[in-house]
Parts: sequence; structure tokens; C-alpha cells
Amino acid sequence: MTLTLYTFDWLPEFPRGFVRDLRVRWVLEETGQPYTVDTVPAYPKSPGHLALQPFGQVPIVVDGDLTLFESGAILMHLGEGTALLPASDRTKVTQWLFAALNTVEMSVMHWVTMVLATRFPDFFGPPPEDVVIEHARREMEAKLEGLQMALGGKAWLADKFTIADIAMVEVLRVVESEGALARFPQLVSYVDRARERQAFQRAMADHMQHWRAADSRKAATETGR
Repeated sequence: MTLTLYTFDWLPEFPRGFVRDLRVRWVLEETGQPYTVDTVPAYPKSPGHLALQPFGQVPIVVDGDLTLFESGAILMHLGEGTALLPASDRTKVTQWLFAALNTVEMSVMHWVTMVLATRFPDFFGPPPEDVVIEHARREMEAKLEGLQMALGGKAWLADKFTIADIAMVEVLRVVESEGALARFPQLVSYVDRARERQAFQRAMADHMQHWRAADSRKAATETGR
């Protein structure tokens, strides 16, 4: 049975390329698992969406009788039994997956949400004072410094490419998009190395094609009104 990945039906330009369905697309491309894509409305949240994901977020996967949300849990499920979650390094990979989502991403999103509020206050709420944003940036950079030190001269977090790298690189791409990764050259190289993978490139191409098709559907609907 083919797995179904759920993402939003349409979003404005600014989050495209970073919506978390991309993480799932990437692991599916790495493992060669077939999948289809279905959608839920971004707003207003539908009862059907909330039945699948009680917080109204994406991604969601339906894999046979299993419905699963939270990108980390999905990556673990899809990586099971593959080279992306090797039994020999399972504990180490899990550690770094949790570090990506619980430590690095939390500090990144704390900062980047404030930055985005300066540009999109209608979406993110009123921006805080500059000193508050700068404090959040310093907190984030402390985490990035620790990550760079831990990565050292290794290509990947657990020696071989795993789901932990997918999660971590997706978090770091957000930092990069706001011009805040440049002072961490090893992390820049790490992201570039991951982005060169063909599976990432296929996943990104499909992710962006989804939004282009969504624009076309939206334009056709508005024209038909």
C-alpha cells in the first residue's frame, strides 16, 4: 500500500521551501518509498485535518492503518530498517534527531519567529524590541557553536548520513535563509553537502512544484467566481 503524505493546500510565498513536509519527502526519496500527496486547508482548519493532527499542523502520513504526525516521529518510522536508521547506531542517531528538534530547532524558531514578525506582523504578531531579538540570536548562536564543535571534521552527525542529518539540515537551512549561518563555516559546508544529495534535490523539486500547482488551482478558483 502506498503511503500518503499530507501537506497544506496552499501557502503564501515566504514559507515555501521550508514547510516540514519537505523533511518527509526527503526521507522518502532517500529510501525510494513510493508515496502520494494529499492536502488539508491551511486556514480555516477543517474537522478532517484536526482528526488526523489535533494541533492542525503538517506533515501527516497515513501508512496503511497507521496515521502519524510530528516530523521526528515520521522520520523514525520511515527510517526503520533502512540505512537512515542503522541498528548499530540507533541510539546515537536518535540522540541527534532529538537534538535537532528539541535543542537547535527550538532556539532557531524562537529567534526566527521574532525576525519574521518584523516583516510579517499580521502573521507572526507584533515584533519585540531589537534587544529581545538580539538576545534570542545570541542564544541560538550558542547552540550553533556547540553543534559545530560536535560535528568537528565529520561529514555527518553519526558518521554516516541518517535521519538525524535530514532533521538537522532542515533546521539549519532556516538559519541560512536569514543570513545567520555564515559565521559557522563547518555548518555551511554540512548544509551544502546535504543539499548536493540527489534525494534532497528531488524532494525540493516536488515540494516547490506542489506550491506552483496550488497557485494555479487557486487562480482558477478565483477566476471562476
